[in-house]
Amino acid sequence: MQNVDAAGLGIGDDYPPRIMGVLNVSEESPYDPSVFNDPGEAAAYVDAELIDEGADIVDIGLESANKRFEVLSADAELDRLDTAVAAMESVSGDAVFSIETRYHEVAAAALDAGFDMVNDICGFADPEMPRVCAERDVAVAKMASPPDLERPGAVEDVDDIYAALEREGLTDKTIVDPAFGGWSEQKTLDDDRETFDRLREFRALDRPILISINRKNFLRDIADRSTEDALPASLAATAIAVERGAHVVRTHDVAETRDAALVGDALARDRLRTTDGDVTVEELDVTTDRELARHLARIGDDGTAGDGTTQVFELGGLSSAECDRLVAAASGTGATVAGAPDDDRRLLFGTPTAIAAVADGARGGSGSLDTVLATVARVVE
Repeated sequence: MQNVDAAGLGIGDDYPPRIMGVLNVSEESPYDPSVFNDPGEAAAYVDAELIDEGADIVDIGLESANKRFEVLSADAELDRLDTAVAAMESVSGDAVFSIETRYHEVAAAALDAGFDMVNDICGFADPEMPRVCAERDVAVAKMASPPDLERPGAVEDVDDIYAALEREGLTDKTIVDPAFGGWSEQKTLDDDRETFDRLREFRALDRPILISINRKNFLRDIADRSTEDALPASLAATAIAVERGAHVVRTHDVAETRDAALVGDALARDRLRTTDGDVTVEELDVTTDRELARHLARIGDDGTAGDGTTQVFELGGLSSAECDRLVAAASGTGATVAGAPDDDRRLLFGTPTAIAAVADGARGGSGSLDTVLATVARVVE
C-alpha cells in the first residue's frame, strides 16, 4: 500500500487512522452545526469542535453536494472561497486544510491561498484536476463518480465504483473514496451495504481509502434510527471500516469517531510489512478471490489467473459414510477435510475453487448433506 503525504501528515497503512472534520460555508448544506458564513465564527467552530476534538484534516465545502440542489459554477464557488480562506487563516489550531470542490480552477485558487489538499467529489470529472494537484504536489481525495461535473457519487454497482476510481488515473498522492450515500435516485441501501462489504477490494488501487459514512441512511436503516440517534451505528461501522482498510474517516462527530477508528485500528489483524535493502514484503489483506483478482490486475495479470484465498467450513452431524465421502471428494482438489475418526464434525478448508469441487464431488448421498453442500457451493462462487 502506497502511503500519501498530505502537507506532512502521513496517511496509509504505516500511520494511524486520520479523522477529517467538516466545515461548510454553503447555506444549502443540510447539517446546520457545521454551516457558517462568518469567518470568525467558523474558525472558532473549527478550533473547538474539530481540531480540539481530534480532527487531523479540516474539509471545507463551498456548496452542498446534495442532488436536490442546483450545482454551482466554478465562478460561484470562487465567490465563496474568500470566506473559506478567511476562516482557515483565523484558526489557531494545527490541521491539514482540504478544499472540497469539483473544479480545477477552484482547487488551484484554494491551494494558492494556503489550502493543503483537495477533496474532489466528482472524481476527476474535470480532467485538469489531477494536473493541478500533481503540479502542486498535494494530496487529493478522489470520490467515485461518473465523468460528469453535475453527478457526484452517482455510481451504484461496486464494479462500476472501482472503474470510476480508475478512470483518469491516480496521482501519486491520491486518496480514493468509494462514495457512500444516496448520490443518485438509483442508488439503494443495498448498494451501500455491498460496497461496505467489499471495502477491501479498493485496497488494490494501492492508495489510502477515505470513507464518509457518518449517519448514512444504510446504517440508520440497519439500526432503525433517525439521523439524530444514528451516532452509535456510525461508530460501530467506523471501527469495522478501519479494520477492513479505511485510512481516513470523514465525519461531523469528530471525538467519538476518532475513538471508534482507533479501536478498529488497534484490533485489526497485524500483517507483515517489511523492507530489506531493495526487497519489500507486504502481506496483503485478502479474504476473497475477488479481492485477489483486483491485486492480480494491479500488477499486470488479467485478474483471473489465481485462486489463492482460503475459506474454512465446519460441518457437523455427519455419519461415518458422509465423512468418508467428503474425504474421497477432496482427493486431488487441493482442499482438506480434517477431523477425528470418532467425531461427527469435519473441517473443510481450501481455496473457493477447491471447496466447490469437493461440494460437487461429495453430492449424491444423503439429502441433508447434499443440501448443505449446495449452500457451501453458493457461498464460494
